[in-house]
Amino acid sequence: MDVLDRLVVATDSDEVAEVCRREGAEVMLTSPRHGSGSDRAWEVAVRLGAAFDVVVNIQGDEPLVAPEVVKAAVSMVEAGFDAGTCATPVRSWEELADPSVVKVVRTTAGSALYFSRAGIPYNRGASTEDLLKGGHLRHVGVYAYRLEALGRWVGFGRSPLERAEGLEQLRALENGMRIGVAIVAAAADGVDTPEDLLRMERRLRTGIPV
Repeated sequence: MDVLDRLVVATDSDEVAEVCRREGAEVMLTSPRHGSGSDRAWEVAVRLGAAFDVVVNIQGDEPLVAPEVVKAAVSMVEAGFDAGTCATPVRSWEELADPSVVKVVRTTAGSALYFSRAGIPYNRGASTEDLLKGGHLRHVGVYAYRLEALGRWVGFGRSPLERAEGLEQLRALENGMRIGVAIVAAAADGVDTPEDLLRMERRLRTGIPV
């Protein structure tokens, strides 16, 4: 992925680390006590001791993330937000209702208002046509941060809303950080359930979307 100057796989699994090393990837074993990907990314950034302009955290449940999505997240940091991420339009009522699919609402300026596993915003009497206009957004698990902002994020510790929803980005919002949400036309599906994993394995073996 040419958008990144350096790519490090951060994991607390010896098995994952060994597989990545066999494929020629740079790997760093991290603490097993991290509660979120941002905490793990911070450990790596501190241990590397480099003056990164932007730190990007690509979640392991987004194996097919495209370079354009990463660039869009980084662009929000370059625009002045504390952190950047991405969202894409929800494609069906089933996706909107699925708690494994994280939804986000944002301001007209692009700043995240809230992330939830619930179908937000609630739209009374909405039709399928309304849904397909793009009013509901699915969050894509990619984050970009300035190093200083990442340090503040992890320094807050887990917050009440983060614990309630199981979403680390709520920690940042609860503590007044601004997360810019870039809209991308489409994004590959993530892996959030055992069924998602089976579909992804079939796709990777065959090269055919399922």
